[in-house]
Amino acid sequence: MRELLILRHGKAETPAGVDDRQRPLADKGKRAVQRIGVWLAQHDGQPDHVVTSPAERAATSAAKCAKAMLMDARRIVEDVRAYDAGISDLLALLADCPVDAQRVLLVGHNPGLRKLGAWLVGDAEMAGKLPTGTLWRIELPDDWSALASGQGRLVAAVRGTELPRGFPYPSPHGDERRDRPAYYYAQSSVVPYRIASGALEVLIVRSSQNKHWVVPKGIADPGLSLQESAAKEAWEEAGVAGEVGDVAIGSYDYPKWGATCSVQVYPMRVTRVLDDAEWQERHRGREWVSPRVAAMLLKQPELGEIVTAFSRDFDAGGPACPD
Repeated sequence: MRELLILRHGKAETPAGVDDRQRPLADKGKRAVQRIGVWLAQHDGQPDHVVTSPAERAATSAAKCAKAMLMDARRIVEDVRAYDAGISDLLALLADCPVDAQRVLLVGHNPGLRKLGAWLVGDAEMAGKLPTGTLWRIELPDDWSALASGQGRLVAAVRGTELPRGFPYPSPHGDERRDRPAYYYAQSSVVPYRIASGALEVLIVRSSQNKHWVVPKGIADPGLSLQESAAKEAWEEAGVAGEVGDVAIGSYDYPKWGATCSVQVYPMRVTRVLDDAEWQERHRGREWVSPRVAAMLLKQPELGEIVTAFSRDFDAGGPACPD
């Protein structure tokens, strides 16, 4: 038997003037699908293949759910057939899933998903029982090229809002409970730098709320190295790309989400800077400054000390600096 995991996206917001496909997940919806991901990890339910509607609320739900079970979200496939879909559209989508995928996670919308599940199980009453952030786990025959109504068996129905609020730490099977999934608390950052007129300069950016100066930093996504995650944040937050050093130049801790986040900091020699018109987060603002000025302006004192030490090491040709 193979398994089909049907997940309706988490609760979404409905901002005025926003196209239906662009509706974002509400915080409540994010937490619900993350709890579903943890539940799947705890019950040996990690999928071999994940396919989602390209709508923002569905794609984000798929990514949040996958990361919570420590899966690499880059493996997720978006398929337009999962948006505004009928049973025939979804059956065609399932028929195209890799035949060696024993367990498939399908993320999308009502009424298509609930009608599909009810049809597969042969229970018409199920067609009204799939709230947002709810998972159906259905056993099916191996051959998905010609599925018939009533061939499935509902193994579990789980609603994210009814699962424990806290997330296990340091893994889905951990005993400690925290406000966010375990991977949130391991983070990485880069200090973007360049040589201008023979002098070292550091790029600093405004925080998302424009309250203070920072360097790119973010959660280390499952499936990515600390350096890859930091480079991703640099591209998104600062609009720059470059070569991230193999060796961390420091680390620091700070309190957030009811616990302590640990940040590894790496140097990044900038090789590309997006024009403001191309930089999606240009509202932040960014400035090239000397290491001394950066150390004074950065919010985290520990980060200022790391930048100062990096500058001294750089001047001395230390090993932390990429070639």
